[in-house]
Amino acid sequence: MSENLHIVCPHCSATNRLPSPRLRQNPQCGLCHQAIFDGQPLQLNSQNFDKHLTRNGIPLLVDFWADWCGPCKMMAPAFAQAAKLLEPDIRLGKLNTETEAAISARYNIRSIPTLILFKGGRELARQSGAMSTQEIVRWVKAHH
Repeated sequence: MSENLHIVCPHCSATNRLPSPRLRQNPQCGLCHQAIFDGQPLQLNSQNFDKHLTRNGIPLLVDFWADWCGPCKMMAPAFAQAAKLLEPDIRLGKLNTETEAAISARYNIRSIPTLILFKGGRELARQSGAMSTQEIVRWVKAHH
């Protein structure tokens, strides 16, 4: 028996209801008809953060980063590669702490990069410091 999951489209933010087996069948958004999973981290901002946080039936891994942060820039390719490996089980997103200071303050972000794994709007785990692709995947799987 399959479970129906709500999955927020990374392109138009429409909420799609999908049976769990369809997650691996390259589903498209019912509204904008684009791929729901494209193997790329989602750019999160004040307009879409809360919807992706609370309306997705899969966990959300957020990379809190900033343009001026050297370790953040070094980790960016590893985080992008992790998206290819973790989707569709996990949605990955990036949130710029400089342009979205209110959200980073809400989660008490004190050092960057910081990864937070959420499920159902609740924080499951947090890790600060740059990580390799393999370390990100291993850490997520240990806390998922």
